[in-house]
Amino acid sequence: MSKATEFAEILLKGNTVQAWEYMQAYKEEEILTIYENIITPAMKHIGLLWENNKITVADEHIATAVSDFILSRISNVHLSRQDSIPRKRAMFLCIEGEQHYLGLKMANYLFSDNGWETKYFGPNLPLEYALQMAKEWNPHVIGLSVSIVTHLTKLKSYCDMLERASPSATIFVGGRLGSKYDLTNHSSKNTLISSDLSTLNDWLKNHQMGEKENAAS
Repeated sequence: MSKATEFAEILLKGNTVQAWEYMQAYKEEEILTIYENIITPAMKHIGLLWENNKITVADEHIATAVSDFILSRISNVHLSRQDSIPRKRAMFLCIEGEQHYLGLKMANYLFSDNGWETKYFGPNLPLEYALQMAKEWNPHVIGLSVSIVTHLTKLKSYCDMLERASPSATIFVGGRLGSKYDLTNHSSKNTLISSDLSTLNDWLKNHQMGEKENAAS
């Protein structure tokens, strides 16, 4: 049995204590490794169980709640090790109607772990409120999540309007659809599609490397 399947079984029990105890074996791992090797595949496994009617919606909800709790605790442990003052800003939101948020939350924590100041707005944020925050806060990065095909009709409006409200920001689109479909027709020309957290992590490393080179020159 894989680590992800083991963790999925614990999540489905709804036992937060056991889930946290399980994660202690990996507390020294990089946060991206924990996300990509354990939490994300565990939730994908749970999603497949639900799609095949092997678990109920209630089971999926309790697993999501426990996973959310674990994400928050892991993030607090990693952030407590940081000494640097946040330099850049990133905001993360699911488009209106979108309720799947765990991947977005992991992206938010990934940026926080790299020293960014972040605002996480979670699921189902109407465009008008996203625009208001983008104008007021002027983020360097805006992360959008979409996982349901029927929500793609709203995605381009979000990308276009947010790009106008915060023209200097880099806009990322992620979520389950990013790895399955070509989203270029549903986003703006300056939008970057992130198929997984490793893509975001690579961008972060390249961005930080560019900052160091500019500071040294």
